[in-house]
Amino acid sequence: MLNVGIIGASGYAGEELIDILLGHPQVRITELSAKIEEPCLISEMFPKFKGRLDLVCNQPYLKRTIKNCDLVFLALPHTVSMEMVPYLLKAGKRVIDLSADYRLKEIKTYEKFYQTKHSDKKNLWYSVYGLPELNRAKIKGAKLIANPGCYPTCAILALAPLVALGLVDCDSIIIDAKSGVSGAGRKLSEGLMFVEANEDFRAYKVNIHQHMPEINQELSGLHGKPVKVTFVPHLLPLNRGILETIYVKKSAKNKKTGTDFGAVFKKFYHKEPFVRIRGQGDLPRIKDVAGTNFCDIAIQDSGDSLIIIAVIDNLIKGASGQAVQNMNIMCKFPEAMGLL
Repeated sequence: MLNVGIIGASGYAGEELIDILLGHPQVRITELSAKIEEPCLISEMFPKFKGRLDLVCNQPYLKRTIKNCDLVFLALPHTVSMEMVPYLLKAGKRVIDLSADYRLKEIKTYEKFYQTKHSDKKNLWYSVYGLPELNRAKIKGAKLIANPGCYPTCAILALAPLVALGLVDCDSIIIDAKSGVSGAGRKLSEGLMFVEANEDFRAYKVNIHQHMPEINQELSGLHGKPVKVTFVPHLLPLNRGILETIYVKKSAKNKKTGTDFGAVFKKFYHKEPFVRIRGQGDLPRIKDVAGTNFCDIAIQDSGDSLIIIAVIDNLIKGASGQAVQNMNIMCKFPEAMGLL
């Protein structure tokens, strides 16, 4: 059995991690902590865990975590994880970080978008971007996983075959992204209050969202040249889920070839357990993936351009489910274990 700990257990991602790991046959949750006023049973914090997990959630204390755990999930706010990762790695623990602290390789970019200095530049270079469909080989031997953001997971999976194979004009990518309110985390904010978000729909952080450089970084690696997308996120009056509609022009070569783009996607992802490619005209919706680790993708050929629609559950494939998928790969468990 693998002994795991969750630091940040009181948030949406932490709660989801507990729920998934309780159904994992090779895992034992041995440590829970969060920034809380005083220790309490996790079943008092989340009554749905009564009779399933009788474990105290404490204030974070790394010596205790190191003693009790083989692998640690960090479900923490951005800028906090990098304070803990060096100590956990030095103690020989494997770490899966759900924050953005180890996703961006360009330190100046990180510091610009997250408004803080990066304090762990050394381990930043050793981190592996944990998108299994593209980085499985690196994930297998990794000690530190940078779990991708929710918007980037959806966008990169929707664009990877086209960008990697040179089928589109990478200067023309427009991502129209929509997320449920839980994507902002469990925090008190006026814009996230029920009376503010309900029966409303709005764009925010237009082309300046912190997930945009993450998308650019990974697509640039696939393309072999810099890629800069136009990224417009929106807040949906839903608890969870992401739907992205992506517009991109075909490359000059592919305007003439009559490429079957659905077949391209199916071939690219044919061995992937959590990517489902829809048939022509079969458009995915958030309800199709809510509560699952799947990413559903549809491709619409529109002459000189393509429209790609992709959906995920932001708390599962966009966070905790993907983190468990990464854990399975790192620990040589069946990749879908605990997720299907």
